[in-house]
Amino acid sequence: MARACCQRTRRRGARPGRNKAKPLLPPSPRFFPGQRWLNIGLRCAHLVGVAGIGGGFLFALPEAQWQPFWHLALASGGLLALLYLWTDFAWLLKLKGQAILLKLALLALAHYYPAWRAAAFVLAIILSGFFAHAPDRVRSYAWGRAVRPCGSAIVRKTTK
Repeated sequence: MARACCQRTRRRGARPGRNKAKPLLPPSPRFFPGQRWLNIGLRCAHLVGVAGIGGGFLFALPEAQWQPFWHLALASGGLLALLYLWTDFAWLLKLKGQAILLKLALLALAHYYPAWRAAAFVLAIILSGFFAHAPDRVRSYAWGRAVRPCGSAIVRKTTK
């Protein structure tokens, strides 16, 4: 019964994994061996970078002390975003992808307005915490509809 969501939306004659309406986008989701471990490693590097940036942003340390962490956070965050886009391009349409874009805007704000670094950093941490722990229906929300992987839809029986 959980697979009903795939079969209802699939057009007759269309093969699974084929996207005839959007030929420029690859079929999704895509995975490769070791992807989970790469994701975990990049997330760990990103957390180390963000912690180092926090010291610089919150305690007004000299840039030379936190600059390597800045580069680590940007590189690992960029690679994570590319990994998520490669896995499923629809990630960018979901709130979790758009939250990343908002955090990048906050980082740009912190770069151009150093007086706002602490506030931008704290807001980015709040956004990260919210989207990391929000239910999937919130994180996968996409402009008026929930975008869920096939099989995750809740099917309710109606009783009469």
